[in-house]
Amino acid sequence: MPFRIRPDRGFTAEFRRSVNGQLRHAIHSLEEKPDGLHEAIHAFRKNLKRLRSLYRLVADEIPQFREQENQRLRDIGKSLSAIRDATALIETARHLHDRARDKDEAKAVGRVIAALTARRDKMAKAESDMAPRLTGALEQLRQATQAVEDVHFNGGPRRHGRLLAKGWRKTAAKAREAMAHCQTDHSAEAFHDLRKRAQDYRAYHMLLKPLWPAAMKAKYELTSSLIDLLGEIHDLDVLCELVEAEPKHFPNADDLAHLLDAIIFRQQEARTAALERAEDVFADNPDDEANRIELLWQAQSR
Repeated sequence: MPFRIRPDRGFTAEFRRSVNGQLRHAIHSLEEKPDGLHEAIHAFRKNLKRLRSLYRLVADEIPQFREQENQRLRDIGKSLSAIRDATALIETARHLHDRARDKDEAKAVGRVIAALTARRDKMAKAESDMAPRLTGALEQLRQATQAVEDVHFNGGPRRHGRLLAKGWRKTAAKAREAMAHCQTDHSAEAFHDLRKRAQDYRAYHMLLKPLWPAAMKAKYELTSSLIDLLGEIHDLDVLCELVEAEPKHFPNADDLAHLLDAIIFRQQEARTAALERAEDVFADNPDDEANRIELLWQAQSR
């Protein structure tokens, strides 16, 4: 079921439908694990991120629900994150290996990949409580499904259009602030904040695509390319933190030197590319965008 809210249907019903669609996908991923546990957790976490973005968009109308469910979803995600995060580090190192600048760097990063894989496999064997954690996560997801049935949005299309415009304006403004911060502060926290705001912004283009399908699709794809760059920067930061925090897994100092040099080089490239892409993504004035959303919603509402 598409992650959409249509303006020509009842807002409360559309909100519940969108939420329940993501929750059903999350439950299916964890129950069926069609592509294995690691990919199931990855898919389910994407569903949770979309939901948290949606709750943020309409937070002013349902503050208590948003606070309660945002905390619930954050806790569920954390409860199953360790093994998936360990797998993501391996994928990050593989990307560095594919871009290695010479044979020595490729060999060194290859040995780091082997060490990361051994670490992940050891963690998986030690995860004796994974089954009860999965059961607990599924129970929380089902409770989240029940909780959304108590949500109701008052008013009509005019009120709902203003609500969406307000949430959109806040996110776009915060994204531009985060982008400006990244231009003067290259810290992991600054770029991670920009990534979170970009993820919200992308989710809104998916959610409200019916308002202006072609334009929303184009901006969604552009924002996705930015998120990919920001995700790479984040993953490289996490990999760097790991090798510094757990050196026991990487006894070869030369390999670490090659790895850290590769990380620094690629991060510099990715940061430059991400800031250029962000300028394109967030080029429009947040007030103008929000006003456009409000007008489109009201024009297409029943």
